Amino acid sequence: MTEKRAETAEAQLEQLVALLDVETIDVDLYRGARQPGGVGRVFGGQVIAQALQAAQRSVEDKDAHSLHAYFMRPGDENYPIICRVVRDFDGGSFANRRVIAMQRGVPILNMIASFQRREDGLAHQTDMPDVPQPEDLRTETELRDEISAQVPEKFRPFFLRPRPIEVRPCSPRNWFRPEPVEPVQHSWFRAAAALPDDPALHRAVLAYASDMMLLGTSMLPHGVSWMTSKLQTASLDHALWMHEPVRADEWLLYTTDSPWTGHARGFNRGRIYTRDGRLVASVAQEGLMRLRKE
Repeated sequence: MTEKRAETAEAQLEQLVALLDVETIDVDLYRGARQPGGVGRVFGGQVIAQALQAAQRSVEDKDAHSLHAYFMRPGDENYPIICRVVRDFDGGSFANRRVIAMQRGVPILNMIASFQRREDGLAHQTDMPDVPQPEDLRTETELRDEISAQVPEKFRPFFLRPRPIEVRPCSPRNWFRPEPVEPVQHSWFRAAAALPDDPALHRAVLAYASDMMLLGTSMLPHGVSWMTSKLQTASLDHALWMHEPVRADEWLLYTTDSPWTGHARGFNRGRIYTRDGRLVASVAQEGLMRLRKE
């Protein structure tokens, strides 16, 4: 893998797939590569996805259906991520794995993942919201390009860089002059190009993308955004339930809401639907939202 960050969304996706192909170092010990050209803090979705891939490598004949993770320290893009898997349980129908993701000898994330052998059962789901179709919406890349002149020059390369996940928000926000609105948003997303036919990889890419567009929902009622200089944010935990098989390279609707914020924390929930209305995943996350004096 090159040490230079790819310059197109499609090449970015190739690098993401390589990041998620965790290397087996020893029994139940894996290495997730560092982001090529990465600078600063590791994206939380990357840590979750690499930890999930490590857990999936240790389980046979069962699929991951849920994970619960806690972020303890920010990851550093200068270093790979080492994942140690603990086999807590292997049963006839379910299996459980505990993953400790580490950098430089200290944990940055703890995660528990549960696996189930496929079986049928009673079924129902919440209906998908009625929203515009992705073809009728502008991409987040186009929206970012449109306001790039307002972005401070030192942040512009990060703000405008291509991303491996294409996003089309149904109700775009003004990052620089946000108005208080209801804490609900809807966005279509998909991988920037076709992915290999590997169900475990699609689950990992879904886990990666599930950390996007979530914490920002709890900011909506307060008229702040990622560009608010006094706002300090960070993901504290992340829970993902994978209900149905999914292709992460086909359009998925991410609908999120935030029922509560307080005590410098924001709580967010998410539902992920396929285009034909199947509820394939549910998400929950609490994040730090601290307004500093300066």
